[in-house]
Amino acid sequence: MTTVCGLPALAVKEQISRVLVDGADLDVMRAAFARASWTTLVEPGDRVAGKLIQMCGAERALQFLIDRFTAKEIMQECALLDESKDDNQSCEEDIAEGLQRWIPRLNSADALNAVHHAAQLGAFLLTPEQEGWPGGVNDLGHHMPLALWGRGQRSALAGFDNSLAVVGARASTGYGEHVTMEAVSAIAERGVAIVSGAAYGIDGMAHRSALAVGGITMAFLAGGVDRFYPSGHDALLGRIMDSGVILAELPCGYAPTKWRFLLRNRLIAASTQATIVMEAGWRSGSLNTANHAASLNRPLGVVPGPVTSASSAGCHRLLREYDAVCVTTASEMLELLPGFNPESPE
Repeated sequence: MTTVCGLPALAVKEQISRVLVDGADLDVMRAAFARASWTTLVEPGDRVAGKLIQMCGAERALQFLIDRFTAKEIMQECALLDESKDDNQSCEEDIAEGLQRWIPRLNSADALNAVHHAAQLGAFLLTPEQEGWPGGVNDLGHHMPLALWGRGQRSALAGFDNSLAVVGARASTGYGEHVTMEAVSAIAERGVAIVSGAAYGIDGMAHRSALAVGGITMAFLAGGVDRFYPSGHDALLGRIMDSGVILAELPCGYAPTKWRFLLRNRLIAASTQATIVMEAGWRSGSLNTANHAASLNRPLGVVPGPVTSASSAGCHRLLREYDAVCVTTASEMLELLPGFNPESPE
């Protein structure tokens, strides 16, 4: 075929090859470009798009939009009619609503521009078919990311196989930062990768503590990988890229929003083997990450704080209302990781 998703194949190949590993074959390029295109069409975690792509493939699903298929025609093409009648009706309605969201945003130039912008930044595109994909996010089912845009060291992606999410309040206290520094430093020295969201407070301390001991750390962003947020962490994110990686499911140029931060949290919880909440107030956003970890049956550790401190009220809430484990030391946190061997040298 001379076209890919309605665009000249040579133009697509020229652009997409710049954000993929060397030697990627044409089939990988086609699938990757289709997924890159989908990231410009949908918001993170779009369940309907996720289901459609898992059933039909990213390129075929995108072609349905280009050819202006109706929801019924898409259902027939994807052979979904073997489900129950009620399920079929519900699925068709979902797809019809999805088409109303996606079609207005369909622009072939957007996809090429997203890839071109990423290549100029030295960013890369990661898809489920490629080595380095954090397999844990597949547990999100239809809500899994369609692709991930990254900047930094591709080799650091292997760290997801032995990783710990460390999250907490932006308005952290000296107590929370001290516990985070001590614990994360010891954990990172054991070769465990630290994953967080690069926010002020506990997130930032977790990243800095891992970097201080030469450990690997990864950060998930709520906007594009060119939109460093918060701006006060520009230098920190640069340091993370020097030895680790930053990732986002939105293309370059997309701004972080409150809703996207909440959706970003599911990636932090799903990509890692366990989650630790270091310090959290009653309404801290880190409780959202903890909720995702619990729903995915990931081990959840919580550091207690003074009962008089509002900054630890969320942690105590998790210990009361969730199946969370009280942890106070690096060793207790490491015990939450599957296959952890306490006899191995510190």
